[in-house]
Amino acid sequence: MLTLSHVFLVIGALLAGAAILNAIERRWLQAAFWLIVAVPCLAGDQILAATKAGTKWPAQAMGGGVIALAVLAALTRGRSVADDPAQTAVREASAARLGNWLFVPALAIPGLTLLLVLGARIAWLPIADLIEPKQLPLISLGIAATLAMIAGVVVTRARPVQAVTEGRRLLDTIGWPVALPLLLATLGGVFVETGVGKAVAALVGNVIPTDNALACLIAFGLGMVAFTVIMGNAFAAFPVMMAGIGLPLLVRVHGANAAALGAMGMLTGYCGTLVTPMAANFNIVPVLLLELRDQYAVIRAQWPTALALMITNLILMSIFVFR
Repeated sequence: MLTLSHVFLVIGALLAGAAILNAIERRWLQAAFWLIVAVPCLAGDQILAATKAGTKWPAQAMGGGVIALAVLAALTRGRSVADDPAQTAVREASAARLGNWLFVPALAIPGLTLLLVLGARIAWLPIADLIEPKQLPLISLGIAATLAMIAGVVVTRARPVQAVTEGRRLLDTIGWPVALPLLLATLGGVFVETGVGKAVAALVGNVIPTDNALACLIAFGLGMVAFTVIMGNAFAAFPVMMAGIGLPLLVRVHGANAAALGAMGMLTGYCGTLVTPMAANFNIVPVLLLELRDQYAVIRAQWPTALALMITNLILMSIFVFR
């Protein structure tokens, strides 16, 4: 049965490949950066097992790795791979030859993910027996991305090694923002374990009337936006706000529908994603790839949509969450 660990092994292999290619070219700082990111992907289960067994050094090593990533990010900033003019000409000729066929591998990712997730609900298909049910969407996404990579090699008639070399070029072009979502999502779990959710609940209790369902709902929605702006990721903000306001006040006290609150609360949090540079993969990476002069150009274009969506979503939550 395929598990999330298998997906991380594939990701780790690609990151390790990027590290090896950089090391071959004596780009030691970039090689070290991607190797540090690859280690938890390749050995995450072993690190977790050792930590649960009481061994402290693996977790301490991961903490040291995070600090090292911050230092390396500063040192490698702006050091992308120099584009070979010959390779650029080859890519442009291939793009002209293939035309819209180039979009097939990219569009296959959401399509295959949807098919796998929906297909797992069909009893006579063996999908549910092959993929771990608890992590079905994420594993399906990993499978779809892997198949799309293979499809890309077939469509472009490139050598399989190009999947790694071009992946390395893209990783080095984007740089440190690639690792930021992983770190921010982890930060959300750290906040919950250290009692930030309880602190939020105590703060909210002192500021708003907790016996008023609408006031609690507005605090939850605005809190999702605020924490997402701070941490750059709605997934990191979600456990904090659910532990602080969602479960203790809205669900247990005011009888809110937990499923509706979770789904619409996440969407509200994404409004914060649209307006924060901390969401580097959404708002900073496009600036780097498109070589825009204004590093906040994407945010300036998105904030009206974020504001309208936040107001609309708060209204919809007040209607549907308490049904």
